[in-house]
Amino acid sequence: MTDYKKLGRKGEKAVVKYLRKNKFKIITKNYSSKFGEIDIIAENRDYIAFVEVKTRTSGQMLDPMYSVGHKKQERIIKTAAVFCKRYITDKQPRFDIAEVIVNEKGKLDINYIDNAFIQRENYASF
Repeated sequence: MTDYKKLGRKGEKAVVKYLRKNKFKIITKNYSSKFGEIDIIAENRDYIAFVEVKTRTSGQMLDPMYSVGHKKQERIIKTAAVFCKRYITDKQPRFDIAEVIVNEKGKLDINYIDNAFIQRENYASF
């Protein structure tokens, strides 16, 4: 496994802990469809959250959330629609981004963004 993938997995594990601490139940991780992948799918009392995790080392110029552009958002939304056809829920869907920044000492800081983006097109129905 490359260092980049190891860093990504470390970030995903940290976000799973964060979500559990914030009363979310993890439904699945790394859910794939023909459209793409969703890093974490979790739910709490009110929401089903489709979470994109972006892990970076400190000192980079752009915040990690900016690497989730329109095309990536579209793939996540389409993948979420596929998931929701198989996993029936009455919870409100939302699309979150978890930014994980690893500092020079290896400490992870999480910036969790609720409702980071919304469905813009009519290609998925929630």
